[in-house]
Amino acid sequence: MNSKQGDFGPKGTKMVMMSSRKGGLMEQDLVQLDVTQLHPLSPQVISRQATINIGTIGHVAHGKSTVVKAISGVQTVRFKTELERNITMRLGYANAKIYKCEDDRCPAPVCYKSYGSGKEDSPMCDVPGFEHCRMKLLRHVSFVDCPGHDVLMATMLSGASVMDGALLLIAANESCPQPQTAEHLAAIDVMGLQNIIILQNKVDLVDRNQALHQHTAIQNFIQGTSAEGAAVVPISAQLKYNIDAVCEYIVKKIPMPERNFTSPPCMSIIRSFDVNKPGFGVDDLRGGVAGGSIMKGVLKLNRLVEIRPGTILKDEFGNISCRPIYSRIVSLYAEQNELQFAVPGGLIGVGTTMDPCLTRSDRLVGHVLGDVGSLPELFLELKVNFFLLRQLIGVRTTEGEEEAGRVGRLTKGEIVMLTIGSLAAGAKVVEVIRNRVVRLQLTSLVCTSRGERIALSRRVNRNWRLIGWGTIEDGSTLEVPPPPF
Repeated sequence: MNSKQGDFGPKGTKMVMMSSRKGGLMEQDLVQLDVTQLHPLSPQVISRQATINIGTIGHVAHGKSTVVKAISGVQTVRFKTELERNITMRLGYANAKIYKCEDDRCPAPVCYKSYGSGKEDSPMCDVPGFEHCRMKLLRHVSFVDCPGHDVLMATMLSGASVMDGALLLIAANESCPQPQTAEHLAAIDVMGLQNIIILQNKVDLVDRNQALHQHTAIQNFIQGTSAEGAAVVPISAQLKYNIDAVCEYIVKKIPMPERNFTSPPCMSIIRSFDVNKPGFGVDDLRGGVAGGSIMKGVLKLNRLVEIRPGTILKDEFGNISCRPIYSRIVSLYAEQNELQFAVPGGLIGVGTTMDPCLTRSDRLVGHVLGDVGSLPELFLELKVNFFLLRQLIGVRTTEGEEEAGRVGRLTKGEIVMLTIGSLAAGAKVVEVIRNRVVRLQLTSLVCTSRGERIALSRRVNRNWRLIGWGTIEDGSTLEVPPPPF
């Protein structure tokens, strides 16, 4: 049976055959989809969608956005304020495909090559002498480009919640470690991230002895951390020097995580926006878009979904209630690639029938999207088993002087910030039990699960700084009203 994109099957579902290709990409078919047979490297998945999230972390101006552009060809600094200051202020995203020449005689690392997400699955090799060989698609990666500025630590922690691996950027022309180099490494330690590659960037700006001296400093710095034993790759992101080696290490050192395709879908929302422009006519208006990473299950086109907590209400007495948002998926995108279904891993844009006012300016960040009635509970108060760092990391009192202040105990009545998944939520300390368990009253509703790992931050010098981590043991929940249908 031959079917073109745009033909409609039962119940209005678009039918796209997996056995065909369009524009060099494997097409998808919802009618024949069997989620039990899917895995992250399935051709109909990896051809169109990234299946692994890799973060770029490190101090400000060490080259995080530049290395993402060198690998993917995508500029993650997009907003006006970011372009004016030439720094990343929001989480940036870019997808890339990584290939390897199918001829084993093609030498490493030049046999590895990266292209944008829309590249065909089997391009020709460009290594001299091997131009007749095809390349094999090995990875389709979503990069989460984190801001490196100290005042944007909460944004970095939100990005860390969806990472499967990380590239730690360290500039060769600066001493190691810089404040946010240490703080970002501590943050991914807290979030339990293990797969790390260190990129010694800007080696074109120093001589050999300086680079070797800093390499020793990096090895001393990472001892006792989750990055201990990690590969250190010298690169120049600006000149695209050794980018092929970075691609090789991504394939070999960051394993494909295990994914759950059969559970009801659950997506953590880390961006939301209104795609309509001023002057659009009524017939041209489109619903709000939610962007994020699917944690489990498979999202499908035309599926009815629920978003929790949704609209949060507070009465005159301070009592909190909520109305979950119910909507339908009308489009799925991985960058410019249109999808019929989306699987865990990678960053997905979900077009819905929601009022775009609900999604404008990241208003749904921290919410959770999934099948109706299948999402986690809503918590008003949490009981957390916590651990504090010994001292603050990456805090300076004056220029060039790093404060080595100890982290004080949590005290009753103190206000802290929790990073739970992609949500940064304020909380008041209600009770501290045996210096290991704390009861926290949340300033807003949180959709989460028992056993979830969280990060703890405290306001220091007017900025939120990482002070520890914890695990949700229990808490008081809010009853969710039933669907109105």
